[in-house]
Amino acid sequence: MIEKLVHILIHDAQNVNDPKVRQKYGILSGSVGIFCNLILFFAKLLSGIASGAISIIADAFNNLSDAGSSIITLVGFYMAGKPADKDHPFGHGRIEYLSGLIISVIILLVGAELLKNSIEKILDPEEISSSAVTVVILIGSVLMKFWMAWFNRKLGEKIQSAAMKATAADSLNDCIATAVVLLGVLVNAFTGYNIDGIAGIAVACFILKAGYDAAKDTLQPLLGQKPDPELVKEIEKLVLSYKEISGVHDLIIHDYGPGRLIISLHAEISDHMDINQAHDVIDTIEKELHQKFGCEATIHMDPIAVDDKKTLEIREKIKEKVKEIHPEITIHDFRMVKGSVESNLIFDVLIPDELEIPKQEIEEMVKQKVREINSAYHAVIHVEKGYI
Repeated sequence: MIEKLVHILIHDAQNVNDPKVRQKYGILSGSVGIFCNLILFFAKLLSGIASGAISIIADAFNNLSDAGSSIITLVGFYMAGKPADKDHPFGHGRIEYLSGLIISVIILLVGAELLKNSIEKILDPEEISSSAVTVVILIGSVLMKFWMAWFNRKLGEKIQSAAMKATAADSLNDCIATAVVLLGVLVNAFTGYNIDGIAGIAVACFILKAGYDAAKDTLQPLLGQKPDPELVKEIEKLVLSYKEISGVHDLIIHDYGPGRLIISLHAEISDHMDINQAHDVIDTIEKELHQKFGCEATIHMDPIAVDDKKTLEIREKIKEKVKEIHPEITIHDFRMVKGSVESNLIFDVLIPDELEIPKQEIEEMVKQKVREINSAYHAVIHVEKGYI
């Protein structure tokens, strides 16, 4: 059903890296969200006022906040689809993340207010009444919210949207929250016990949890989170598939919004390769990265000795030695400058992010490992952390 709806309403729906296509997905998601949540809000509000149940009224305003969130999603995707301009050369894609963050803040504010009102209901309880219409409305709400969660999750997975996935998670939490409200109504109807305030607190807690999770998911890309490990592997695999490339390091991925990645990396090539040939290879790789991942790529060439047996032998020995410090430490950009008395070994040392030993100590430890191989070797190194 969703595929048919997408096919009818969105032209070129498979081209999910195109900002204009993503914009249409966002408009579809936002429009459906506004329509469904407004229906649920008015139905629950009337039912809550009629029954006097704070939990139902709380759930109604939760749906109203969801409608507001859908408006923000719609506006966010519309603005994110705007092309690059002189003030924003990388486009406006991060607005999609920003809209997701605004949604999460609204969810948290609504949850806090409902928690306060529910506590007041426990301290000062009021009689509530229930009817078959109320039960039908709540059951219908659970079913509709479940469909909305499924709908937004499918769209979010299709275009890899944090905002849509946050909306889907919120809808699923709404299912649980409304089920708790329904339980409270049924308990009151069959036993006479008024657990309306407790049910309201449960709803508020679900809302606060959803807001926290959504904030975490949308804030991370804005702050600059680690790239997806699978994406890193795919990029490295593609670059290393070219026989002229013997190694890849210093890969950096800048995220300017879904479908707007800027990639830079260092590729090791033979120091005997013709400069024009090397340029053609690098240019071809950059174009393929753009075609496959929809990114702008810049590759720096690092010439290394590939046929100097002595240099290669020393390099392998040092690679093994540094692993004695930590198994995930690697080296790259290795060069050997031979002298009459001492030889300079020039290379970079890449240490894992979780290694808490200071860089200066790592540098001294690596130099000591080099001296263990041969006291005539002098290490000139640069220690850097790997964040991927």
